[in-house]
Amino acid sequence: MGALTEKKAMHKGRTWDSTPVRTTCPYCGVGCQIDLHVKNNEIVKVTGAEDVEPNFGNLCVKGRFGYDFVHHPDRLNSPLIRKNGELAPVSWHEALDFTARRLAEIRDTHGPDAIGGISSSRSTNESNYAMAKFMRAAIGSNNVDNCART
Repeated sequence: MGALTEKKAMHKGRTWDSTPVRTTCPYCGVGCQIDLHVKNNEIVKVTGAEDVEPNFGNLCVKGRFGYDFVHHPDRLNSPLIRKNGELAPVSWHEALDFTARRLAEIRDTHGPDAIGGISSSRSTNESNYAMAKFMRAAIGSNNVDNCART
C-alpha cells in the first residue's frame, strides 16, 4: 500500500490525518459527489464518494485533480468595481446595486435585446434555469446561451 501516490497529495499528511467533507463537484452539471480531504483548512486530496449516485466513486480528471483554484493566490475574494479607471474592492451589497442599476440603464436606453446572459455548464441545472428565468422575466430578453451548447 502506498506504492502509487498522487503527486499533489504528497507530503500533505496521511489520509487519516485529514477530515473528509462531502460536497458536489463544481465542474459540470452532472452532480458527482466528492469527498474533499481537508487538513489545516486546506484541501489536500479529492476522492469520489463511493456510496452515492450519480458517480459511485468515479470521477473525471477535472473532478479529481482540479481543485488548485480554491487556494490560489490570484483568486478574487471580493467583488470589484472600476472607480477612476482602477478596480476597487467593494461590498457585495454595493456590487449588486451597481449591477442592477447598470442593467436597468442599458435595458431602458437600448432595449432588452441589448443584454444577453451566458450561463455555465459547471452550474447546476437549477442555476442555469434561474439565469434563463432572470433574463426572460426581469430583463425581458431571450438572449440566453450556455457554454455546453453544441
